[in-house]
Amino acid sequence: MNQAAEAFLNDIWSHITAIYDKESQRISEFKDRSRLQAGVYDYLRVVWRKGKFNWAQGKIHIDIYEPLSWSDSSYKFEAGTYIVELTDEILIHDFFPALCDRMDKLFQSDDYGPNFFDYRFEIVFEFEWEQSKLCHSQFLLNEEKLRGLKQTLDIFIDTKILSELPVLPKENDGSFFARHLMNPDLMEQRQEEIEPLIRHLSDKLRTNRERSDKWAYQYTSAFKNWAKERFLNQYFDRSGNFGLDWVLKNESERNELNVQELDFFIYAALQIGPQEPDTREKYLKLAVELGSKQATDYLKQGSGLFECVYNSNLIQGKANDIIQTIEIRIVSEEEAAYREALDFISNLLRQGFPKGYKLKLKSKEKHYLPLKELAKSGHHRFFANAVRYPALFPQLAAYAGLAMEEFAWYQDVEPSEKSVMPGTYAVFGLGLYSDAYFPLVQRYMELVDEEHQSAQDRYAEAFIEAHGVTAEHMPVLVSILLGGNQSAKPVKNIAIDTPELGDALIRELETKEDYEREVVIYRIFGSNKKLAQAAKKESSPLKEQLEQLLVLLG
Repeated sequence: MNQAAEAFLNDIWSHITAIYDKESQRISEFKDRSRLQAGVYDYLRVVWRKGKFNWAQGKIHIDIYEPLSWSDSSYKFEAGTYIVELTDEILIHDFFPALCDRMDKLFQSDDYGPNFFDYRFEIVFEFEWEQSKLCHSQFLLNEEKLRGLKQTLDIFIDTKILSELPVLPKENDGSFFARHLMNPDLMEQRQEEIEPLIRHLSDKLRTNRERSDKWAYQYTSAFKNWAKERFLNQYFDRSGNFGLDWVLKNESERNELNVQELDFFIYAALQIGPQEPDTREKYLKLAVELGSKQATDYLKQGSGLFECVYNSNLIQGKANDIIQTIEIRIVSEEEAAYREALDFISNLLRQGFPKGYKLKLKSKEKHYLPLKELAKSGHHRFFANAVRYPALFPQLAAYAGLAMEEFAWYQDVEPSEKSVMPGTYAVFGLGLYSDAYFPLVQRYMELVDEEHQSAQDRYAEAFIEAHGVTAEHMPVLVSILLGGNQSAKPVKNIAIDTPELGDALIRELETKEDYEREVVIYRIFGSNKKLAQAAKKESSPLKEQLEQLLVLLG
């Protein structure tokens, strides 16, 4: 071997082994490792980065994880004078093969224990010259470890996935299992193979909301990674900010289209959809660019599982469950038109149409509920228009009962503080215009995800403007206050200024937990201190009632 190449290799190897020694000690302390993890490390990148003013005054960069495009976490080292003696020929024919050979011997060994390396390993080498750059890569495979992982996965599927309850996999197995499903080394990438396994585990976790949501996130992420790393880059180039967009390659630069892979990509897009509707739509449009008629049909007509078109002399309706969109055109602005539109939407929901749909509305009327924080969206306008007709209240309440679902969101706005749970606009409107629907408002406030939604924070003020503060309304008012976001502020137009109100508030708080009492007192009075100050100013019996509220707070 060329002396400069050997010096370069020895220098780099000493750094690699020193890094691995430290990492081996670190991962030896891991507890509760998933049996589906063949090993931790599957990547090594060695780069010579040229100097800013003199290419030979650069540094060696070593990455043991595939680096993110926007970060720099490389180990950096100085190089010896041998660097100026290196050439492309020396690096290609002497250095890189020798690096791969050393790495392969270490990779195939158990020097760092059986769980240090994964079954597959990528070596990347780059060398920057003054005006050019050399890039090479090679994959290594430990066939024995791959066979062992396949056997472990087969046993895992039989004993933990296909078995009946109460048997469940461990929580830390989920992400590895999801990734293995999308790994062609381990599973055939066909819907018939993958779908039953995803569905079986999803069914087993259905009663555990936290684990069910986590599993949905894990397999959605695995589908996305497969799409980006194994499919899209064969036919598209990344573009746009952070490489989030894809541009079709010239035909001469694209791989020949694999129809089975394209079918699986469309399936992946559909599986991603419930968690990320925008990504599903983007992927289906990319499939259309590759000539997929199925993707075209999905985008135009939906899955075909729903009666997606409705036309009358009052409205025109169209629905697409794949892109989670309902379109309503009000031809004649009257009660009957909104009745038909509500029937169309509600029937779709009864059949299983996604509750977090986007509503595109064409209507001459532009009414909104008296809450400035609500998005002025098609959804908002449709329900504000419909609530003008009292005869539709029962139908609106029935729709809200169908639509409300914790942790679901209308797609009428980009994810933000204006995002709301399905049914929000109907419930808010009914609660402002009729006391008959106060129980519906209370149910909504108990269900709403107050950690991630804040649009209901100002509802108390609108409710009081509509109905005032009365002892009779205290139960629903307290439920509205408790339904607020964790950062909700005190309500401006509320006052406990009569013995009747004081007594009603005490009765409600006596049934609440301590933390709930604190929330209600804060939102009414601003603080315990302000409540104490209010008690001092009042006369009996309201004075004693306010003091009793302080006692309830402990």
